Amino acid sequence: MPRPSRYAPDNLPRPRHWMDDAVCSGMETAVFFPVGSKGVPAKVHAEYAKSFCRRCPVRSTCLQHALTFREEYGVWGGLDEDERAELLREARRAAERQRRQERAAREKAARELEAAHADA
Repeated sequence: MPRPSRYAPDNLPRPRHWMDDAVCSGMETAVFFPVGSKGVPAKVHAEYAKSFCRRCPVRSTCLQHALTFREEYGVWGGLDEDERAELLREARRAAERQRRQERAAREKAARELEAAHADA
């Protein structure tokens, strides 16, 4: 973060970040990045990492970060990479359904408007 002015000291404290309040703050990051994603050992390691996330006060912020920045690996916000990918796929499907519904509504309104003009 840049200094507020050229006269401000360089040793100003940095502003708090959501990661400062995370349960995993200061922990070994390897815990949250299990080797592989298939098989019993990887699942056990992922569940161990998720156990910290269950009691974390910034879990939703962490998950939002992972989804926004497309974190490809590891446990973020209590979800592993496969679970986050499924969330993103589901969001894309929901957005596509919404676009189709809106398009159908616009086309219906246009047809009704044409019919009203044809009758007039």
